[in-house]
Amino acid sequence: MEKLKYERPVIKKINAGVPDKYGMQSKTQAVTEIDGVGVKKIIEQYGSPVFVISEKTMRKKYSEARRAFSTRYPKVQFAWSYKTNYLDAVCKVYHSEGSWAEVVSGFEYDKAIANGVKGKHIIFNGPDKSVEDLQKAIKNGSLIHIDHFDELYTIVEISETSKQTPKLAIRINMDTGVYPRWDRFGFNFENGEAWNAINKIMINDNLELVGLHTHIGTYIMTPNAYGVASTKLVGLIMRISEKYNHQIKYIDMGGGFASKNTLKGAYLPGADTCPSFDAYAEAIINPIINSEISPQNLPILFLETGRALIDDAGYLLGTVIANKRLANGRRSTIIDIGVNMLFTSFWYEHDIKPAQIPSQQTEDTTIYGPLCMNIDVIRAAIQFPVLQKGENVVISRIGAYNMTQWMQFITLRPKILLIDTNSNVHIIRESETNEIFKRSERVPEHLVNVGL
Repeated sequence: MEKLKYERPVIKKINAGVPDKYGMQSKTQAVTEIDGVGVKKIIEQYGSPVFVISEKTMRKKYSEARRAFSTRYPKVQFAWSYKTNYLDAVCKVYHSEGSWAEVVSGFEYDKAIANGVKGKHIIFNGPDKSVEDLQKAIKNGSLIHIDHFDELYTIVEISETSKQTPKLAIRINMDTGVYPRWDRFGFNFENGEAWNAINKIMINDNLELVGLHTHIGTYIMTPNAYGVASTKLVGLIMRISEKYNHQIKYIDMGGGFASKNTLKGAYLPGADTCPSFDAYAEAIINPIINSEISPQNLPILFLETGRALIDDAGYLLGTVIANKRLANGRRSTIIDIGVNMLFTSFWYEHDIKPAQIPSQQTEDTTIYGPLCMNIDVIRAAIQFPVLQKGENVVISRIGAYNMTQWMQFITLRPKILLIDTNSNVHIIRESETNEIFKRSERVPEHLVNVGL
């Protein structure tokens, strides 16, 4: 029988969170497996740190979102937000579920085409589209969402010699009661700029206005804001129909749905406060079906949600490097996961758990990454069990943005794995090596033989 480790008694001053009406959590739960695959086994075979994505969770979340909207509205089309996570394997999972592609750069556009998405099933957003990007999108019949007048005028020039008519929508920013307002993208509703852009398109015979698009912000916790946006877009549709006898084919409500992550400074965990897909669907759809738009001319409803579909499916597995005492007496634990690969730690209180059954004795702890910079903080304050060097941790809900916004800084970026629906593990991105950087770098001739 193994001898139990001695745990010295401590008096804990609680400053790593506040109790709610249910009190403080008394036990720390371990995450020992993901979709039936042991965490320790994954780390032993693929190294630490390592990203893991659950295909089962991805498909489950997509199914939940699809059900919420399609049971309320007859014309719903999702478009996977490439910037959220543009790993080919991830994109192909959503495309296999019927999702189109939503891209914001020529790089992402080419990725979507390479992933087998037809041009007519690509929504091209973003303020930076080159002439070449626009020509390609027009030729392929993609849906181009115009961000500013300079882009509109460029498209007008291209259309004068193009064989295909550009299929256009305009992005519209507006006051929905959410602050700060995302007014740097698109045309403003309240000051008439959006209506001005619509009229410029409608009077040009070389252009076709097919949709209206808005994206009111990110991590929107108030579904009613989408209701306000939907109402305003419906009003524009009616004005266009009345003035031009022209039917808008689709409304694109963008993304911005919250995941179950907990924002820094939040009183209650995101798992308890995040709105459901049903709540978002009710807010968006009711203004459309209750409007004066005839049932025969109901627009297609596009949704570009990314975070809410992929966040829960992502995990980051790591290892404890060391424990230290800070000057104020607080314990600090250093792990091999830094903010260079967990960018969202700047705005989330990430759920971090031991990968082995822990002691139930916890301490007020700061969890640091391994980088030589003071801002490399994974959790500033958390009640956490004392883990020894070499023990493992699991950080959950990291599927969105971390694999597109990560940086190669001080450490090389690790492998990314996909666990499929049959619990088979696949490498979907290899870890970086020094050789990758040597291939891209060039040394001037006069520095080749410099040495010490």
